Amino acid sequence: MSSAAVLASREEDIMMMLAAQAHVGSKNADHQMSPYIFKRRPDGLHILDCAKAWEKIQLAARIVVAVENPADVIAVSARPYAQRAVLKYCHYTGAETVSGRYTPGTFTNQITKQYREPRVLIVGDPRQDHQPVKEASYVNIPVIAFCDSDSPLRNVDVAIPCNNKNKHSIGLMYWLLTREVLRLRGEVSRTEAWAVPVDLYFHRDIEEIKAQEEAEAAAAAPAATWEEPTTWTDEAAPVGEEFGADAVDAAAGGWDPTTEGFGPTDGSWDAGAQAAGSWDASVTPAAAGWS
Repeated sequence: MSSAAVLASREEDIMMMLAAQAHVGSKNADHQMSPYIFKRRPDGLHILDCAKAWEKIQLAARIVVAVENPADVIAVSARPYAQRAVLKYCHYTGAETVSGRYTPGTFTNQITKQYREPRVLIVGDPRQDHQPVKEASYVNIPVIAFCDSDSPLRNVDVAIPCNNKNKHSIGLMYWLLTREVLRLRGEVSRTEAWAVPVDLYFHRDIEEIKAQEEAEAAAAAPAATWEEPTTWTDEAAPVGEEFGADAVDAAAGGWDPTTEGFGPTDGSWDAGAQAAGSWDASVTPAAAGWS
């Protein structure tokens, strides 16, 4: 690969670091991190040198590639924002990870079930991951760490200066390290872009995922359409078998009170006959004053 292409790739990587704010440090600074600090802004934040960060990524990738068995490289991170990036790095490079809380004695106590003997250790923050860094110094394991401006460099062999408190920054740095390791192994070409997007390395909250799923479901759901209410026609009217032939005749020709015992068939109405036939006029009313 020509030097011009290498410089172009370097510029693109540095532009991505600037977009992810990987160069923005904290207000505090450790004296051992002073070679990696470019300047201090008026608001008190320290600016890290992206060129040195890119060089340290190249150095760290060469150290990782030098290990024959990829499983002998262990990546650890106690910071929640970096756990997703660590899992993705181990997935693509074949390294191992200690997920969740780090158990003290993993590198030194041989009688534990989780005992490991790695050849290289990668940590996301040497301050929060101080226990594995300290144990690695006991058994002579080289340590690669992503360090902020206030990170201690005690027992750290390769310090990659970056903002390790931002989910986009730490995800991008792990993505760059993964891509460089695969390029040195020959699995990814330097002349072509890596097919894996950097978004997969970013931490995502559960609430953010649920909100996105609900928005996608609402967008995919079909819009409610108004339908004209159905009305009965002459063909769809109920037939005689459902309501009876008499109801059909009454609806068609009008209601006849003389049918079905509703009144006399000769058209006259005799109250006396009705009283004689069914009423008992001699019966005393139950309540006084009734007539």
